[in-house]
Amino acid sequence: MIRTFSMHDVRVVRELTGTLWDFTPLQGEHAGERMQVHTPSCWENYPGFGLYRGEGKYAVRFEAKGNLRLVFRGVSHTATVRFDGRKIAAHYNAYTAFDAVLQDVAAGEHTLEIVADNRFSAESALHVPNDYMSYGGVTRPVVLEQLGAAYIRSVYVTPSCNGGIWHAHVRVHVHNLQERAPMSVCVRIAARELTFPAHTMCEGESVFEGDMTFEEVNEWSPEHPALYTVTAALLRDGVPIDDLKDRFGFREVRTQGKHILLNGKPLTILGVCRHEDHPQFGCALPFSAIAYDLALIRDLGANSVRTAHYPNDELFLDLCDELGLLVWEENHARGLSPEQMRNEHFERQAEQVTREMVEQHYNHPCIYIWGILNECASDSEYGKACYKKQLDLIRSLDRSRPCSFASCKFKTDICFGLPEVVSYNIYPRWYHDTPCRAYLADLYDWVQTQTEGAGKPFLVTEIGAGGLYGYRTPYASKWSEEFQAQTLKEQLNAVLSFSDCSGVYLWQFCDIRISEEWWGTRPRTMNNKGIVDEYRRPKLCYDMVKEIFSTAKRR
Repeated sequence: MIRTFSMHDVRVVRELTGTLWDFTPLQGEHAGERMQVHTPSCWENYPGFGLYRGEGKYAVRFEAKGNLRLVFRGVSHTATVRFDGRKIAAHYNAYTAFDAVLQDVAAGEHTLEIVADNRFSAESALHVPNDYMSYGGVTRPVVLEQLGAAYIRSVYVTPSCNGGIWHAHVRVHVHNLQERAPMSVCVRIAARELTFPAHTMCEGESVFEGDMTFEEVNEWSPEHPALYTVTAALLRDGVPIDDLKDRFGFREVRTQGKHILLNGKPLTILGVCRHEDHPQFGCALPFSAIAYDLALIRDLGANSVRTAHYPNDELFLDLCDELGLLVWEENHARGLSPEQMRNEHFERQAEQVTREMVEQHYNHPCIYIWGILNECASDSEYGKACYKKQLDLIRSLDRSRPCSFASCKFKTDICFGLPEVVSYNIYPRWYHDTPCRAYLADLYDWVQTQTEGAGKPFLVTEIGAGGLYGYRTPYASKWSEEFQAQTLKEQLNAVLSFSDCSGVYLWQFCDIRISEEWWGTRPRTMNNKGIVDEYRRPKLCYDMVKEIFSTAKRR
């Protein structure tokens, strides 16, 4: 399943995944042995491959001809792609899509091979042993598109409201492979059309930009998540030869003083952090598993999800658009030291994933903020330069959303002059015994009196405690469900009663697997701070969180 809606009426598209592919591990005791596996999938979920780090070759055969576009929505964590034995693409990072365009392919059966590699090395600055699992495999769909001589590569819609009237700035990117005839572009939104006059385009990319005005449309909000379809059509002699559809919402996000405003109204974030992780599926969760996660999150009373710590599957974002769940989406990085950020590949790889995240997910109304560099070196001058470059890049791509980063640098962070929102990960009563209210008040006072974050919105982007499912004791010892419930209650009541805080994200929704190479002090080689366990079984704290979130919503 690619998206929750069809993106084309004219262009012929089919998913190559969703079926059996050949899989061959290239290292280890089973090197060279071919087996059939379902896709998308992680090889850690194949029998005997639970700890496999190395390369794996996936292969599939299919009939095709003409101009083809192959879209790879996620391969973990590096990919090398061959078509009929010829290398056509290479990509770094598991969490963003990439593509390859092939022209004048001969009719017949063809072979597609993808070599995925989940090993850690000096060539990888972002995929490092960490407090979450870096899986291997073809983890998101692979799509085959049949193209003509030109095609629409992307369409972006930026809504804005002025005096109660909604406007949409539209930008369409057309890629011309070989067409020499005059072509025009027509954009349709809510029964209105914007047409760009026909002309003969140069080979390569052309960009069309214009503005549209709407007097009677419904705003997108968590309470009423109204979605609209933008359809861009490429026409020759008035006949559509290609098209692209996407969805967006009429909504505006901005900051004002200490508030984050959605359509002019202050937001109070009641959120959870969520990793793409499941004992049966690894990071390749199918639609039904994603939908079930979101059903539980909504049952908790949450109104937001933070994608820790990488861009998420677009199916997840589609569902959040439809359900009205706000999303903090962030680029890929967690806990990198200054030394790790000095890796010669860091800036290039971080720029790539950031650019791909923003460009690929731009239209999703659920995304209200972009995040970068979770718990990285924001207490160093070198780190500050890196933070500035990444935030500048996001703003060059999208000025319609605020930016932030989650810091864990207690009273040492020097980067709060850079984002629109100040965000902190704090764990009072878990990693130290400081009372929650006192810790939060002390930290907030420092931000207001000693940093350039003074007067900005303030979010708690992680707070929580560990609890092992099934471990219960009248002593409420650490790692017991009782201790977790008591700690979360104190933490949430402290944060949500703090008038200058715009909200909170619980760490985290579910227990997750972590890198074996990293495990640290994590029981079960897992991060056990979930409100539910890895199988989505609620812990004692579940109903308590639900009650606190429900009470907060009624205020």
